[in-house]
Amino acid sequence: MVNTQPVPIVVLVSGSGTLLQALLDAAQDPAYGVRIAAVGADRDGVEGLARAERAGVPTFVCRVRDYPDRAAWDTALTEHVATYDPELVVSAGFLKLVGERFLVAYGGRYLNSHNALLPSFPGIHGPRDALEYGVKLAGATLFVVDAGVDTGAIVAQCAVPVEDDDTVDTLTERIKEAERPQLVQWVGRLARDGFTVEGRRVRVG
Repeated sequence: MVNTQPVPIVVLVSGSGTLLQALLDAAQDPAYGVRIAAVGADRDGVEGLARAERAGVPTFVCRVRDYPDRAAWDTALTEHVATYDPELVVSAGFLKLVGERFLVAYGGRYLNSHNALLPSFPGIHGPRDALEYGVKLAGATLFVVDAGVDTGAIVAQCAVPVEDDDTVDTLTERIKEAERPQLVQWVGRLARDGFTVEGRRVRVG
C-alpha cells in the first residue's frame, strides 16, 4: 500500500548526527514522504540533538544510567518513542542495543545503518575490522533490526573500495559519504511504498 501522507518516523542517535542531517534535509521536500516526528539520544549534549533542535524537531534523551537495569531502560526508550506514534524507527548512529520490549513494539519497523558489508564485520568497529582483514571492498548495510547484533534482514548495501593508503578514519568517512544517500533513498522508499520482511528478504511495496 502506497502512503499518501508523510510517514512519521523517530530517529535515534548517539553522536554527531550526520546521517540524521541527511534525513532532515530530505524531509524538507514534501515529495520525500517522511516526517521526522522526533529525535532521541542515549546521552545529553550531542550534536545530533542540536541538529534536530535547529530543525524544529522535538527531542528526548534516554540514558541507560538513569535506570536500574537495561530492561528498565529498554521499556523507557520504548515509551519515549511511542509518544510520537512512528511508523518507522531509524537508528542513525545509535550505539545502544535495544531489548525485547522495544522489539515487541517495533520489530520489523526498526532500521539500522551499519558501516560494513554485513554479514561481515558486525559490531561497532566495522571499518577497522575490514581494514585489518585486508578486504578490497568495504561499505554500508541498511537492515531491519532483530534480536541479534547486526543480524537482521538486509534492505540495501553499497560498496566502497578500500584504498592502499586508507586509515580507519579515511575509510570511515568515505563509507559515510556512501551511507548517507543510501539511507535517505531507502528510508523514503520504505516509508512511501511500505515493505514486508519474509525470512531473510525485505520486499518493498
